[in-house]
Amino acid sequence: MPDRTRLRNLRFVSKTAGVRLKALSAGLTDVGRKRSHNEDSYLIDDELQLFVVADGMGGHAGGGTASRIAVETIDKELRAVRTSPTSPFKAETTLQDSPLPDFLRAAVEKACFEIYRAAQEDPRLAGMGTTVISLCVQHEHALFAHVGDSRAYLVRGELIQQISEDHSLVNEQIKAGMITPDEARHSRYKNIITRSVGFEEEVQVDVMGIMLQPNDVFVLCSDGLANLVEDKEIREVLSGNELKDAPRKLIDLANERGGDDNITVICVRIVPA
Repeated sequence: MPDRTRLRNLRFVSKTAGVRLKALSAGLTDVGRKRSHNEDSYLIDDELQLFVVADGMGGHAGGGTASRIAVETIDKELRAVRTSPTSPFKAETTLQDSPLPDFLRAAVEKACFEIYRAAQEDPRLAGMGTTVISLCVQHEHALFAHVGDSRAYLVRGELIQQISEDHSLVNEQIKAGMITPDEARHSRYKNIITRSVGFEEEVQVDVMGIMLQPNDVFVLCSDGLANLVEDKEIREVLSGNELKDAPRKLIDLANERGGDDNITVICVRIVPA
């Protein structure tokens, strides 16, 4: 089995040494304007400082079931880890030495197994799966586990950066130089993903980490937002609205553009504890 942990330290020097940080959050999901049911699920666990967006696939029963199992399993697994005698949540280490990314990855892998098992037991759920983008804030670190094309963005000052890398056919085509990002946005293949949680018994999980700064804002979202709202527009909404109002503003913007998929958004702001 290949090594499935990839840590990216986007800042090598912390400006918050000795400063306790915490996350404030707001989230919302919406069926959109074209779908009859919502297959997205999301989790806000302020106690764990854990945030997850999952975009299910596999039909009315399958997609919603897969995304629900994903967020519930990830939360359950990390809650169990936190209460263990050697809890990684208590470890105050450098980003590269933090034990928590391995546990975050393992939680997504367990979700994959649970979804796959449920599909094997119920023929109506055959072929179901889900994307997962998860964020866990610990001390000075933001840690991510990611599968599929749901996204994580970082807004820092006037800049916005996509943290996750889409596991999608069009992203592979972009990297190969076959199409441009603008062409990808309008491609008929834009909804085809190359990895999902639960479609198979095992999945390769990308794990990433960055150093935090006060006032960093993270946006986790399903592709129902990312396909219709530009990065700069996400930043503008966050800078022009209170955190609690930002998810609704972003969803409204996606719906104004057609709302052709379910839309789920979690906004997370980092503040001194």
